[in-house]
Amino acid sequence: MVTLGCTRNEVDSEELAGRLRAGGFRLVADPEDADTVVVNTCGFVEQAKKDSVDTLLEAADLKVEHGGRAQAVVAVGCMAERYGKELASSLPEADAVLGFDDYPDIAARLRGIVAGETHHPHTPKDRRLLLPISPAERDAGSLSVPGLAGADVTDFSEVRARLDDAPWAPLKLASGCDRRCTFCAIPSFRGSFVSRRPSDVLHEAAWLGQQGVKELFLVSENSTSYGKDLGDLRLLETLLPELAAVDGIARVRVSYLQPAETRPGLVARIADTPGVAPYFDLSFQHASNAVLRRMKRFGDPDSFLGLLDQIRSLAPEAGIRSNVIVGFPGETEQDLEILCDFLESARLDVTGVFGYSDEEGTAAAGFTDKLDEDEVRARTEHVTALVEELTAQRAEERIGQTLDVLVESVEDGTVTGRAAHQGPEVDGVTTLVECSAKVGDMVRASVVATEGADLIARAEEAR
Repeated sequence: MVTLGCTRNEVDSEELAGRLRAGGFRLVADPEDADTVVVNTCGFVEQAKKDSVDTLLEAADLKVEHGGRAQAVVAVGCMAERYGKELASSLPEADAVLGFDDYPDIAARLRGIVAGETHHPHTPKDRRLLLPISPAERDAGSLSVPGLAGADVTDFSEVRARLDDAPWAPLKLASGCDRRCTFCAIPSFRGSFVSRRPSDVLHEAAWLGQQGVKELFLVSENSTSYGKDLGDLRLLETLLPELAAVDGIARVRVSYLQPAETRPGLVARIADTPGVAPYFDLSFQHASNAVLRRMKRFGDPDSFLGLLDQIRSLAPEAGIRSNVIVGFPGETEQDLEILCDFLESARLDVTGVFGYSDEEGTAAAGFTDKLDEDEVRARTEHVTALVEELTAQRAEERIGQTLDVLVESVEDGTVTGRAAHQGPEVDGVTTLVECSAKVGDMVRASVVATEGADLIARAEEAR
């Protein structure tokens, strides 16, 4: 099982792995030992799609070069769902392209493909149309919603198999999105927003705790919408303390908050609940109100900075990260200046910078006032350089702070982990000195130096 893309895809891969194992397949770590290679693709942006195709081609080459042990290379995931038969016809090296509707019967599908049966890929459709517009009327029980398996399941090993032994794991709150951002195609192939029942989330959290997981990373396309289709938009505020109290779990982290939907009550619950990381993954995307309106989003520098002030008044050392899109159609030099001024004032721990590119099926792809590719590239490089400087400055502000660091790696005497303000894989790491902890330990440490966004801290105690 090869996983590309975001942490939501990682949950989907582990669901597929669990279903395959339950269906008689044995998981192996090395593609060279596999009869079947399943590539969970990403279809978010052009580079991600290219990486997915390259990975499928590499797997197909492996099948040929190693005497034919691998009998099938199968594409699943967002790119497979988004393009279906188009991907299958353009990439004959893949033996099958499976959509989300194939997930519940994945073992039978793969068994047939390995036996030489021809699988007919689906014709993509807008998955938002599969559920009612009104969230209160949604019942996803008749649909295959990746990562939301396990309703009424008490033993999650039946529907999820961990693919690594990391001390943290993603846990899905919901799937899909009801927003209509003009640059984003995700809702069309992920579908409308559907929350998981709190009992299912808690049962899976308990199972993960039994697997040795110490940190839960709550993921979805829009965590601030959790519960709206269940009749309680404040459900996440209720759920967080319960998740933090699960046996074995030392820390709970929430990802992907929409700034315009981030309520004071949710800010307070994340900021002051013991066991919940004071970590705010806020998807600003830009700061100019004119650009945000064209994106069909809401906000401006004053409202965003007000939200940051609110967070820091409750949790002064909170971790705050975001993403921004540079070079969006119609973006003026003044808009870019507004964005840069905001980033300087915001003091974010990490900011992902993306240059705008057209995505098929989005409203922005049809906009006429697009910037030249060279101009988009130049603006992206400018903002990236600014962000790197600001990120390094923000890290230096943490010198002298005392942090709780979850150890993730011990190699050749070097102990590395993440503090509460550092999300998995994208927010930098903390290297511990004078430390003999093992993977999974939570270490109290004082920051003594920095390297870019990364911290160096002296261990005080482990637990």
